[in-house]
Amino acid sequence: MDNNTYVIVDPGTGDAVVVDPTAGSECVAAEIERNGWRLREVLNTHAHADHVAANAHFVRRFGVPVALHPSDVPLLDTLAEQAEWMGLEPPEPVQPRHYLKHGERIRVGRHHLTVIHTPGHTPGGVCFLGDGFVLTGDVLFAGSIGRTDLPGGCAEDLLASIQERLLVLGDDTRVYPGHGQDTTIGWERVHNIHILGIARGTSKHRVA
Repeated sequence: MDNNTYVIVDPGTGDAVVVDPTAGSECVAAEIERNGWRLREVLNTHAHADHVAANAHFVRRFGVPVALHPSDVPLLDTLAEQAEWMGLEPPEPVQPRHYLKHGERIRVGRHHLTVIHTPGHTPGGVCFLGDGFVLTGDVLFAGSIGRTDLPGGCAEDLLASIQERLLVLGDDTRVYPGHGQDTTIGWERVHNIHILGIARGTSKHRVA
């Protein structure tokens, strides 16, 4: 499965966080070590198996906590079932030590990421807003939006999250999604058919 794992680092201090470490991200861990960065935390946008697949590896390797919104904690009990229909090896569940809250600011060296609770794809899905960019997990993609036909998904919540918490960001805000290429809020506002549907009140339940 084609997932995006992100490392946010302050080059001045070397402090870093990793977001959604997926299967095969051992190379990401090696890059963190090679650069001498100090990993402070594993951040999860949500608790689907493909986004938490390497949590245990990073926890063991770096001795860092995992952060997750509390509404997604029940999904950790279904990782084996999730992995089966995704065609993945079942991840080892890791309980979060840091429960994310909407509006919380996570320090990364001299910088911060702000937690934006964006339910819909999952009940506890979050985005992380930085300086001029936002990590959107499976909420918003280039030209698409997250699916809502999985357990805990809700199309109404997803559309509200996008409209009320992402489309309020500036057009130049760069979007780094959980899958696929990056984009901008401005481009999606004009070209994303699902967002255009929100504006017209005609966007339908996303299932793919």
